[in-house]
Amino acid sequence: MSGQRVRTVEITCRVVAMLSAVAAGRALVSLSCEPDLFVDGLPCSDQETAHRLAHAGLIRPARTGRIGDRVPAALTRAGRAALAVPEPGGSGRRWRPSPPVVVATTG
Repeated sequence: MSGQRVRTVEITCRVVAMLSAVAAGRALVSLSCEPDLFVDGLPCSDQETAHRLAHAGLIRPARTGRIGDRVPAALTRAGRAALAVPEPGGSGRRWRPSPPVVVATTG
């Protein structure tokens, strides 16, 4: 895997709660190389996990902005799969994996 790093995130109850907040539209992310997560207007208490979610490609900014801006956070396809949220326009079927599950992405 030349030039690619595989990032893994263990899907714990905390990760599920953070991804659920993003899915519910309750989360903002700062635009920076180490994106911080804010839930209900408050900084998330586990920014290390928030950084891992962003760097693993499970969450992303929902829109562009200036460096340092806080913008709505969105789940990526990998984030929806980790949370078992159906794809928009999909069949609507849901399944929930039994934690812990490890999601690996390349980047």
